[in-house]
Amino acid sequence: MTRRLLSVVLAAMLAGVACHALNAAAADSSTEMNMQVFRYLDSTDADEAAGILKSMLSDSNATIEQAIRIIQTERDYAPQPSGTIPDERIHVQGRAYHLALSVPPTYQSTKSYGLVVCLHGAGFTGEAYLERWQARLGEDYVLACPTTPMGAWFTRSAEELVLATIRSVQRRYHIDPDRIFLTGMSNGGIGAWVIGMHDAPLFAGIAPMASGLDTVMLPFLANLRSTPIYIIHGAKDQEMPVEFSRTITEELTRLGYPFVYREHDREHPMAGGHYFPREELPELVAWLNVQRRNPLPTSVTVVREASHFQPLGWVRIDSTDPIAAFSEDLVSKRDERIKRREYARLDASIVMPNRIEVRTEKVQRYSLFLNEQLVDSSKPLVVLTNGQVSFEGTVTPSLETLLKQARLRQDSRQLFPIHLAIQVRTQP
Repeated sequence: MTRRLLSVVLAAMLAGVACHALNAAAADSSTEMNMQVFRYLDSTDADEAAGILKSMLSDSNATIEQAIRIIQTERDYAPQPSGTIPDERIHVQGRAYHLALSVPPTYQSTKSYGLVVCLHGAGFTGEAYLERWQARLGEDYVLACPTTPMGAWFTRSAEELVLATIRSVQRRYHIDPDRIFLTGMSNGGIGAWVIGMHDAPLFAGIAPMASGLDTVMLPFLANLRSTPIYIIHGAKDQEMPVEFSRTITEELTRLGYPFVYREHDREHPMAGGHYFPREELPELVAWLNVQRRNPLPTSVTVVREASHFQPLGWVRIDSTDPIAAFSEDLVSKRDERIKRREYARLDASIVMPNRIEVRTEKVQRYSLFLNEQLVDSSKPLVVLTNGQVSFEGTVTPSLETLLKQARLRQDSRQLFPIHLAIQVRTQP
């Protein structure tokens, strides 16, 4: 071999070694990023999470696209129990609650499953509801039935229990974020309405049964603009008169929202008309099977009272004029603003590429959370509020915004690297 040829061969060998080293380093970096992302999302310690976030943001190789890919496709699911798990514990703000689970015996972590969260009525427990559902849901759903005292699902702590239940199940089992459903019977049905209305973007559908709403709560039905609804009520219900559901369907019709309403005339020997007939379950399950959440609807309606300002999809109300404020058990302590139903409302629509039109009532400031599926960040964005231009210019995606919102929302299909705060001009 000539000296020149030997030099060429050696150079090629060295280049190959260098390339392999670079690829190995890149793989190590990607693995480290993967671990950090999920440690950050799952950490229950705020200081620990802040430290992990700082580390990720200091990595010059970390990108928004990489973080989105990791969050959406790379969570690993460790082996978990399957079958009936009747007595788990879930902790919310230092308090332990019972949680009953039913996981298909054929569960495989490589497959995604729907999740049905079922809320029991007064005098029942989550475990008591397992057998009513699990045999009919089949092999495509995980069933979660938490327990709260007296079935008081219309409280702030009950809402936190439901959200904690969903997050706990999602971290352990492979749940499709676009197939999460909320249902309940009697008091549990009230909870399905109240929690479903306040956290509408989370659910692929809600199914309240034998329940209703106080009239002061009816304006919050507007939040269900993109959330499918299935209602069941007995015409002979003496505990929760059927007029409650009829009033709700009238309001949904006025709003122009689609829904399914099943009114039956059956009676139970013990419960009378206040029960959920087994005969109704097959059609409800068939309805669940075809529902898929739209995680990024182009039109959003947000109705809020003063104690409940978390994001609703890609919109958040940040500050308002004086409006009603609910107590822990929502409307038990009624002030005059609750009686008059004085709430803040915002309607936002992406009417054409990079043009967002917003109408507000009693809103002083709001936020838009955006991504490349909603707008093109390489082009100027125009936001009109109540007919006036409130923003015109470019927006810059941020890895920090993406990660903070991902931790807050715990929703792999609602990832937002853009945050735009809008001050509402006072009407002349």
